[in-house]
Amino acid sequence: MTRLAIIYYSSTGSVHDLAQAYAAGAEAAGAEVRLRRVAELVPREIVDSNETWRVHLEATAHIPTASVEDLIWADGFALGTPTRFGQPAAQLKQFIDSTSSAWSAGHLAGKPASGFTSAHERHGGHEATLLALYHTFCHWGSLILPTGYENYEVAHAAGGNPYGVSSIGSDGAPGSAVLEQARHQGHRHAVLARAVQESRAEAA
Repeated sequence: MTRLAIIYYSSTGSVHDLAQAYAAGAEAAGAEVRLRRVAELVPREIVDSNETWRVHLEATAHIPTASVEDLIWADGFALGTPTRFGQPAAQLKQFIDSTSSAWSAGHLAGKPASGFTSAHERHGGHEATLLALYHTFCHWGSLILPTGYENYEVAHAAGGNPYGVSSIGSDGAPGSAVLEQARHQGHRHAVLARAVQESRAEAA
């Protein structure tokens, strides 16, 4: 069975919603999915000062914390993060910075990889954040899987971002069109990962 790791950071829930939809799409394509959240770095007193942040952190406490082993285990992976000044959040970045040994051993190369994000503003850095994630994938030697316009109607309804799934925080929780795009991308991701897996097995 094809294995997909979906690793994300979410402070108030939007990226979490995208991650769940992505996982649902991958599972519908027959993949085994590990949904993992990265560790929170912000001191508890700061989290507690923001009720939405506190409630979301408590509501998702049951989701296992990501480890580098999840990337090694997977045949493909997707990383999700809020946009922070056009960059991935520090919490996800710290996780990425812990992958050096897996990268140097070649465990991350040749695996399909994609990203998803949410920013408060419509032009708040969605594309810049996704491209920053893809810089990492280039170093890992991963196979970058953008959303593109493979399914134009779905992509257009979700905002038309060809780089990856993205939502607009000021619009509230991700709407049905964006969640459909996340499910669609998760399905595509699982199908591609399976094709790569089967091709490798034939070549071995």
